[in-house]
Parts: sequence; structure tokens; C-alpha cells
Amino acid sequence: MCYTCAWTIYEHGETPRKGDLMRCDGRKLKKISPMYRVVPHIMVERHDSMNMTTLNLPMEPMQRYIRGKAAEGVVISHMALILAAYLRTMAEFPALNRFVVNRKVYAHKDVTVSLVVLKANSMEDETMSKVHLSVEDTIFDVQKKILHYIDENRKYSTENSTDKMIDTLTRIPGLLRFGVSFLKFLDKHGWLPKKIVELSPFHASLLITNLASIRTNHIYHHVYDFGTTSVGMALGNQREVPRRTASGEIVFDRCLPVGLVMDERIAQGSYFARAFHVFKRYIKNPTLLEEPPKVINIDE
Repeated sequence: MCYTCAWTIYEHGETPRKGDLMRCDGRKLKKISPMYRVVPHIMVERHDSMNMTTLNLPMEPMQRYIRGKAAEGVVISHMALILAAYLRTMAEFPALNRFVVNRKVYAHKDVTVSLVVLKANSMEDETMSKVHLSVEDTIFDVQKKILHYIDENRKYSTENSTDKMIDTLTRIPGLLRFGVSFLKFLDKHGWLPKKIVELSPFHASLLITNLASIRTNHIYHHVYDFGTTSVGMALGNQREVPRRTASGEIVFDRCLPVGLVMDERIAQGSYFARAFHVFKRYIKNPTLLEEPPKVINIDE
């Protein structure tokens, strides 16, 4: 039982409910529409409710911004720009940071992103763990945190903390099957220890992988039934995307395709559509990400 979570609820003057006392990674939402109280009972598992689409992110504004910053001696990666734009979007559209477990809708208590990183001196061996971010982060904050995350994970030539936890489960015959089933049971009822939640790459606000780094096209990466990740992004090889201009001429824009997977139980399709319209606006205008957000909406 996560007593820290229970104490936080008491401090804010709320009457704690059984589920709230247990989950150390989420806050049960009260003010959601009746439809979204019913939907998790219809689509019980996350794989039942996956919606998928492709976002074509224009390369020209991203490249122009990154080159401009490089000329100033400031390094900004495409990944940092994309994550900063997503965080700023999440500040305006907080339902992006929801998750559903055991037919209940929660808001994450923080923002974590699961990243796949190649280990040092390897083009095949991957590791996956989380970076902690905030909706208040600027693009410079995100870049700094990503570099620290990569350095920390690549310095482990064999295993990081997440790898060690998985290795422990696979060492003892029979432990893996029992252990995973037991962890799923604990997670379903909100009893998963905070230490495991912190190590688990399946408990995150967003899963993102950059397949372009291994010269692969984008895919629609599943969001796992186990854990709390409701949105997944898979970046792929750049491609030319046709666009009709105001004069009727067909031109081709160089774009970075992103396979986007969303758990429909956390928000309506129109909500996602508006959110990712704003997300693309930030991609096209990265200078807006250099200062903290002026508005942060709270999910209730």
C-alpha cells in the first residue's frame, strides 16, 4: 500500500476512497462524462480501444529551428522538439495524461515518457526505460533531460535498472510466468509497489520510439495492456507528402511520419483531433516552446 499517496489525499482535504489509497501513480477522476464511465466496461482491455492514425510532421520548420539554434551554439534534437511540443499540448489538453486500469479512469500524477535507446556500441541491443518530464518544461529543459537520460542508460553496457528487474524474473524457472501474473494482479487493484512502478517502462504517460534511427518506416506501436500508457508514437523514415496550395498547385513537403496510437477510453476522438492540431502548430513554431506555458489546465 502506498501510504504517501494516501497522505497526499488527506492533505488536500479529500475523503480518500479505497482505490485512491492504493495507486501511487494516479488520481481517480471524478468529473468525467457518463459515457466515459461506461466505455471502460465495454472496451475492457487497452487493445480493445486502440485508435491509430499517421501524423506527418513538416521537416522544414523543425530543420530551420534546429539549424538556427546550432548557429547560436545551442544543440536541439528532433526528439526534444517533438517531446516539448507534446508536453505543451498536454498542458492545454490534460486528458492526454489519463489512463484506465480496472475499468476506472485516472490522471497520472506526473509526466513520464518511455524511450527506447540503443545500448553503447550496439545497433541491435536495446534498452527501454523512462525519462521524467513536466508540462512546465521548455524545449531547453527537455533537451537537457533527454541527454541525461541517454547518458545514464548507455553507460550500462549490459543492464540498467529496468533490465535487472526483468532479468530477475527470468532467472528462476517458473518465476517469470507467476511473477508477471502477480504484477498484473497487483497493478489491477492499485497495489503495485511504487519502486516497481518507477522502474516499469509500461507505466508512463507516453511511449515513443524513433525507428528512423535504424532506417525503418513508421509503425503503429501497440500500447500495452499491462501498465498505464495510453498514447504511443513511432517515428519513421522521412517521406514526401503531397499538398495542394491555395493556387491549386500540387507540391511535395518533406515530412517525418509518426504512427500514433491512442486509447480511446481516455478521451473522445474530437478531443484527440483538436489536441494534435495544436501539437502540429507547436511543431511548426518551435520558438513558442522556449518559454514555460502561460496556461496549464488541470484534469478533474
